[in-house]
Amino acid sequence: MRTALLLDEPTRELCAAVASGRLAPARLAIVAPGGYGKTALLDHLAGARTRSGLPVARFGEHTGGAELVLVDDAHELGDTGLAELSELAADDRTGLVIAARPWPRSPVLDAALARLRGQIVLRPLDRRRIAALLGRAHAGLAEFVHTETAGVPGFVTRLAGVLEPEAEVPSAALAEFRPELDRLAPETLVVLLAAEAGAGLDAALLSGLLGRTENEVAGAVDAARSTGLLGPDGTLLPIARRALAALVPSDRRLTVYQRLVRLQLDRRGPVLSLVRPLLGSGLTGPDPAAAFEAAADEAAETDPALAARLFDAAVSAGLPLTDVGTRWAEASARAGDLTTAARLADQVIADAKARDRREGARVAGTALVHLGQLARSAELFRWSGTRLSTVYAAIGLLGNGRLADAERALDPPADADEPPTLLSGAMTAAAQGVLESVSGPPAAALSTLVSSAEMLEPVGRSALLPDSPSALGALVGINCGELGIAETLLERAVAAESGGAALAPRHRLLLGWISVLRGNTDLAAERLATAGTNLSPRDWLFAAGLRAALARRTSDLTGLRTVWGEACDAVIRHPVDLFTLLPFGELAVAAARLGDRERLAHHLRQAWRLLDSLGDPPLWTSPLHWSGLHAAIMAEQPEEAREHVTALSSAAGHSAFHAVVAAAADCWLHVIAGEVDAERVDAAARGLYDNGLRWDAARLAGQAAIRTTDRSAMVSLLDCARELRGREPGEAVTDAGGTPRLSEREAQVAELVVSGMTYKQVGDQLFISAKTVEHHMARMRQRLGATSRSDLLAQLRALLTSRPTQ
Repeated sequence: MRTALLLDEPTRELCAAVASGRLAPARLAIVAPGGYGKTALLDHLAGARTRSGLPVARFGEHTGGAELVLVDDAHELGDTGLAELSELAADDRTGLVIAARPWPRSPVLDAALARLRGQIVLRPLDRRRIAALLGRAHAGLAEFVHTETAGVPGFVTRLAGVLEPEAEVPSAALAEFRPELDRLAPETLVVLLAAEAGAGLDAALLSGLLGRTENEVAGAVDAARSTGLLGPDGTLLPIARRALAALVPSDRRLTVYQRLVRLQLDRRGPVLSLVRPLLGSGLTGPDPAAAFEAAADEAAETDPALAARLFDAAVSAGLPLTDVGTRWAEASARAGDLTTAARLADQVIADAKARDRREGARVAGTALVHLGQLARSAELFRWSGTRLSTVYAAIGLLGNGRLADAERALDPPADADEPPTLLSGAMTAAAQGVLESVSGPPAAALSTLVSSAEMLEPVGRSALLPDSPSALGALVGINCGELGIAETLLERAVAAESGGAALAPRHRLLLGWISVLRGNTDLAAERLATAGTNLSPRDWLFAAGLRAALARRTSDLTGLRTVWGEACDAVIRHPVDLFTLLPFGELAVAAARLGDRERLAHHLRQAWRLLDSLGDPPLWTSPLHWSGLHAAIMAEQPEEAREHVTALSSAAGHSAFHAVVAAAADCWLHVIAGEVDAERVDAAARGLYDNGLRWDAARLAGQAAIRTTDRSAMVSLLDCARELRGREPGEAVTDAGGTPRLSEREAQVAELVVSGMTYKQVGDQLFISAKTVEHHMARMRQRLGATSRSDLLAQLRALLTSRPTQ
């Protein structure tokens, strides 16, 4: 199919002037890479002149005194042809249009071109002109064609001629590149293959690859550019990359790749882009093994899953596993493959001659934390003995109730000479924060953990962590009623990707817990879904608990029964520790609701023993007592319920939040007994609501309303329950006239969106995720009844304008 001839207006007018004889003598150059339509343009001029009855001749067929001579592929002319062309160019009375590629350009051709008076510029086709060329049948594929071809007219034409409705490049389009590739000089093809491998226009690499000086390499690069297959920045057009992969024998391409990798290794340069295409090639030997190892190290920080594949390839190529086992294990763990990580690290630990055994123990211990083996992980961390491992051991020891051992672990020897990195500093602070949560006031623990999370942010994305300061801080925040702080910690962790892929589900699941405590079941379900399904045992336990919480709060007994089977499996796979009390507490209530308390009895006894070994810290015991109270109420065990209320009352002095929970628990006990004091219930329910337990708040008021015999108290409590249930987390109530008001966070989001920021920019400004911004906007749109985005923005502007100054 002939190259498309779609000219812009200035070029079209210039060609028309030549065709009609208005421009005479026409002395013009057409210099462009292959595929830009030089031959098609000369054919167009020849045809137009003939139709106009004007003389025109092709170079080599012309006679003396010709009025217009058209010269195609002038860069391919030999010495005789160039000499003849030079004579024609020297005669200013002869019309002459010379078409040539930018390279090769001999001095004689340059001199001939210099004698011409102008140039016809051929440009790539834009999307509009590609759509016009494709016609209605394929107009929607213009973007795809433009991306593949960069608008090079000849390549557009090749693809358009065989394009299918699906956005794919047919093999027939690639086959049309074969003649051109076959004509290429060997060095030109090598440059193109080097570009395909990712070498770009690195002169030193190409010099070594071609065995030429850098000046000589420049000619080969110019030749590659002149084909039209290679962009100015050294990047292959996508369709050219496909053609090389399809038409050049794989062994020839592989040879180029290997030589490039060897050159790059010798000069200690980056090799990842060069080695990636070698994955799956089956190469073995010292050089491929070294290449895969170097590439894996390069990929480890940003793409641990790819790094794990490259380490695997390095070992398959002949590298001893123990040389890279720890790094391979760490990459696997960061990519979420915890079983492989534990297996690899264990092989390193077991080999007395292996390097990095202590680092291997750290990686194995970290993987075991995610797998639910906190006790075993602490042993590995202590054996590892590094500063970081010792800190991780302290967190694990606290999680297992071994307070004295944890305190000793956090007292490092005076002669420790390891550098105090950001990571070790942040995790030391996190361990200290957990210790404070057991032995001190909640505010101190939360402050330490928030500081730890902020310290970790710059380096947390590439770190393999057993747990994050954000997750630990969120647990403390949830347990002391600081849900706003907990949510902010987690949203920042999600945005910063703290802990990488291994901890992403944990952060999202804990966000779901915050939503469910607030009674926002829709948002909780959404956050649960974003955690995914490929979960570690610890995350699976939290997910099962969250599903049970959602089923209970939506009165879905059938759903709760379905979840219970999954929950029982999760419980069997994960022993109780301090950091899993949240799901165990919720599952205790679910067990009572389903009449299957015995299934969880052993685990709950373990939980109470663990808390006892820590001195029954109120911050951790009170939430479990709160869940135990509701489980006892459902199981109709008043004495057991009373024991939980007594324990909560004894912790009331620990913080204002604990006092609120204790008062609500005592109030609930009286309500169950039929002793309803409407004012007291109202105060207790509002106290719970103000401290984040909004679903429990509405439920307390509702339970009291159906148990009182006082008609006016019932109405009052039902109104209270409806009000508390209707106010979603962070959502404002209406004003006295019924007009919606914005909460503080909604106002912040609205102001930035109305100012023109994107959701991502708003999220960066407020340290929340773009998804959270989107959720705020969706809720405001629903509450305001906006029919479109423009309507929503208009209403938000009005609300922001009328909003009182704070």
